[in-house]
Amino acid sequence: MITPAFELTQDPDFLTIVIKVPYARASEFDVYFEGEDFKFYAKPYFLRQLTLPGRIVEDGREKASYNTDEGTFTIQLPKEIPGQYFDGLDMLTSLLAPKKSRSGKPLVEEIAASAELSEEEEEEFGWEIEQIPYEESAESMLPLQYCYGFGNLRSGVFQRLQDELSDVIDIKAPDQTPVDERRRKRLAAEAAKFDPDHYLADFFEDEAIQHVLKYKPWWVDAHKKMTAFKGESHQEHDTHAFVVFSEEEKEQLRKLTNKSYLLDKRSRHRVYLGLIDILLAYCYEICVNEGDKNVESAWNIRKLSATLCWLESFTSIHDVLVSFGRRVLCYPLHRHFGLVTRAFDDTVTILQLGKAAVLKCLLDIHKIFRENDPAYILNDLFITDYCIWIQKTKSKKLAALSESLQKTTLAKSHIGFELEELEAAAVLVEEEERMLKAAGTVSKQQLPSSESETSESEESSSTSSSETEGSDSDERESSTSEDGKINSLQGTLQEERTAPLIDCNGLKQGTNTSTFEVSDEKPKVSLQSTSVPGKLIEELEKQMHTAIRLSEQPEGLAAASCILQEQEENRVSEPNGFSKDTTGKGNFLEVSSKANPLLLFCSTNED
Repeated sequence: MITPAFELTQDPDFLTIVIKVPYARASEFDVYFEGEDFKFYAKPYFLRQLTLPGRIVEDGREKASYNTDEGTFTIQLPKEIPGQYFDGLDMLTSLLAPKKSRSGKPLVEEIAASAELSEEEEEEFGWEIEQIPYEESAESMLPLQYCYGFGNLRSGVFQRLQDELSDVIDIKAPDQTPVDERRRKRLAAEAAKFDPDHYLADFFEDEAIQHVLKYKPWWVDAHKKMTAFKGESHQEHDTHAFVVFSEEEKEQLRKLTNKSYLLDKRSRHRVYLGLIDILLAYCYEICVNEGDKNVESAWNIRKLSATLCWLESFTSIHDVLVSFGRRVLCYPLHRHFGLVTRAFDDTVTILQLGKAAVLKCLLDIHKIFRENDPAYILNDLFITDYCIWIQKTKSKKLAALSESLQKTTLAKSHIGFELEELEAAAVLVEEEERMLKAAGTVSKQQLPSSESETSESEESSSTSSSETEGSDSDERESSTSEDGKINSLQGTLQEERTAPLIDCNGLKQGTNTSTFEVSDEKPKVSLQSTSVPGKLIEELEKQMHTAIRLSEQPEGLAAASCILQEQEENRVSEPNGFSKDTTGKGNFLEVSSKANPLLLFCSTNED
């Protein structure tokens, strides 16, 4: 048989049950209800037992309908007392529990207790066994196992799984570590982890944090709706109108196994405080990720909750807030006190919405841990039991818990990291830096007077340099006029020696070809090299030791013709414009690009 999906709603006079039975035989179904019991059967679906929070009656006003398109049965049952409010219609796990398990003693504890009694009745005490007098210190000699988990009902879980679960909890060997020692080790680890630089960086550069603080999760809108309907007697307690469970969450509730818990007053007090601690960590995770889940979600929740990470057992609400504040400022990416305050306010809001809102958050945590490989064990230790236990918790208890939490205050001085002193010192440093920058700006403003003096000196230097350039330009003009006179004299002499210059091409040594541009207006004359007798070359090399210099102002045409004649003879011996003597020192020919150039030979022997 298959347990069908179902949901319950109510109005002042009727209880409505919607049962989803797709592909069922609508012609064959059975419905049974009486008092607080309801049963339904439509092959292959069977709702074996549904224990209602109030009594219903069969008086002829009951109705039933079937929607073939959606495959749902809708059954309306009249309440025995019109106007009575049925609390806990969203707690599906509790509704599916057998009626007999709703007694004060849970089944598991009753079975264990009866087994112990039967063993005591069957066994006889052996008088001949050696007796050891009772001593209080004798217990310390035994390998004690300290308890942890929901209501401190578990022990021995981490004995064989310590290596595998080292990433889940921070405490080593929890089975052999008492509660007080866990707290001391936790405080020491937090003090060693706190980073003042990280905290101050988030304190001054808080743009990203201010952005996430603007995010509004689903419980903010639900709380506004509840506040709007707070004046109405019926809607004041109907949490279903404000908190809606998804189909996936309803499926989670149906898969939970119903349990009952025998908790004394002290254990119940610690369970409530552990619930606050877990909700604070969950609210932080939802706020910083703006409702999205990522690979770090499970790490954030279990790391920020000392209940999950250190198996801590708190004794007061203030201790819970201080522990959460310290861990927020030590471990996650965003370490800002504003996030602590925001998680505190969100937790108060969730508790004010009632156990439906708390259950919805716990189911989300259960899903996050279930999908994370090392954190799944925390569901078995805490979250699953919380999901079952919260469905049977009275709403008055949660309302009183939210009031106590709201009255509790948490200041930075309670955290213990000297946050106020750090912030004051950082503000002083920032003011000093601002004053230094202001002083630097004033000193820069005093610089123009010295800059003006520098500019005046630069102007004077530029004036002197301009005068120097003017004198240099005058000298260049005079030298240019003299060069013009020499060039005009060279032109007249070059015209007379053109033919001998061309006839000397047969004296060029080697087979290389060299081309000289005589002027831009005259055609180019190419001199092709041929073989030259060795004796002539030797005679010409002897003559190259004599240097010919052209003075800046030639005295006459005769001197110029002698210079040009020597030039023509050297050209005959050096048509390529370069030769080497026996001593290894060379002579070079400088060709001018001007019209009718004057070719000069200079010996390297002279300075």
